Amino acid sequence: MRHSLQFALNRALFKIFGALSKDTYKDICRYFGIMLMDEQISARQSKFYLSYCASESAVCHAISKLR
Repeated sequence: MRHSLQFALNRALFKIFGALSKDTYKDICRYFGIMLMDEQISARQSKFYLSYCASESAVCHAISKLR
């Protein structure tokens, strides 16, 4: 699934900016702050986990300690 999402992102950037070399593609991603799909998903999971652990709910505390 992640590979499919990365492919869709790559195709969109290629359509927007035209034919690109790998170096130009990497420069555009760096300039606009576009991470690889795996990195984006990991960052979102970490952000969710941190907010989940910070919740004052007793259920959230119990589940976060299981991890």
